[in-house]
Amino acid sequence: MKRKNNIILLWVSLATALFFFIFFTDEKTISNFLLSLLISLMYSFLIGAGNGLINDFLNKRLPWSEATQKRAVLSIISILIANFILVYFCNYINFVVFQKSATTEEFFRGKYNFINWFMVNIALLISAFLHAKGFMEELKKTSRKEVVEQKLIAKSANAQFESLKNQLDPHFLFNSLNVLSSLIDEDPHKAQDFTASMSKIYRYVLEQKDKELVTVEDEMEFAKTYCDLLKTRFENSVDFVFEVKDQDLKRFVVPLSLQLLLENCIKHNLATSSKPLLIRIFTEGDTLCVENNLQIREQIKESAGIGLANIVQRYSLLTDKNVFIEKSKDYFKVKLPVLNHQPKVITDLIAEDDQAYLRAKKRVQEMKSFYGNLISYCIVIPFLIIVNLITNPNNYWFYWPMLGWGIGLAAHGMSTFAVGTNWEQKKIKEILEKENNRYGK
Repeated sequence: MKRKNNIILLWVSLATALFFFIFFTDEKTISNFLLSLLISLMYSFLIGAGNGLINDFLNKRLPWSEATQKRAVLSIISILIANFILVYFCNYINFVVFQKSATTEEFFRGKYNFINWFMVNIALLISAFLHAKGFMEELKKTSRKEVVEQKLIAKSANAQFESLKNQLDPHFLFNSLNVLSSLIDEDPHKAQDFTASMSKIYRYVLEQKDKELVTVEDEMEFAKTYCDLLKTRFENSVDFVFEVKDQDLKRFVVPLSLQLLLENCIKHNLATSSKPLLIRIFTEGDTLCVENNLQIREQIKESAGIGLANIVQRYSLLTDKNVFIEKSKDYFKVKLPVLNHQPKVITDLIAEDDQAYLRAKKRVQEMKSFYGNLISYCIVIPFLIIVNLITNPNNYWFYWPMLGWGIGLAAHGMSTFAVGTNWEQKKIKEILEKENNRYGK
């Protein structure tokens, strides 16, 4: 046990000893005070420390956060058995060994049954408090850990997303300058037009690169402008076909995805007037497709692989829908998921922190309610027993509130610790799986 707990038990023992010495001891002598202090120390450390050690042992072997139901059952069983043994042992030492007010036979025949029962309830009260305190401390630690982990996940995802978006700015600029460099030698007049158009496109890049998603309509307008630039350079060597449905224009894709895919088409394929490169942009189901006829160009140097990999990673951070790639001997096609709304994945991760906190708070309230009920039971029932034995010792009516309240307390405990709900969860999971199979999900 911790030093702090030992000091608390010492103060409790001293206070208890003074109370019994002042109000229940006829001869106020030092020897009687020391005897009262010794008895108080025995009760405090055997019952208090014993319950504390049981609680610490269970915390190490079976933490509340890992197996709440199993821990609750073991806690109830252990404190019942331990407190009956500890109370009977302490009372035996007190009345038979120290005070010599009864023999061993008299003690076990039931001379002190009422006192034993009363002390067991007090011990159970102490145990309930210790286990409730341990549970709430463990729950707070777990909840705090979950919140920190969720924040780290959110920050990591956000940093990764920003890193991916920041790749687009220099990547687009580098490739555009390569095109401009080629045009300067081939056709200076076209190079001037290209420079003017590139400034407009680059403005769009700067505006959109910080967004998680843009509408298909905005992305299509940008793609058409970019295709005009490519036509400026390649003329009849490249043809573009746009077949996007009107109902898909208000849906969402990741920004600059079409530009990256168009750039890949030009980069990896031959385009000549005799063998033009045909690039189609169209919608197919819930995807926006970019398809080109396959005319693979020999690569002088290995590609950096920024374009397609960047799109795949950005989608993976925003949705569980995948980017699909189809390749045959005749064509190459990339399918981008088209989303109906803007998913706030990073925001949702942070929101999960609040949900975890609320769940933890609700759980603590449920536990506080149960342990409050248990503590009240341990206080009120012994009081009723005393009143019953004093006022009407021949009629034991205290059994009725004890049993009725006890049954209610047991039901409350089962509800709090979710005992017996595993079958419900299994049944729900089974029904959901059947429904998913039925609709082919």
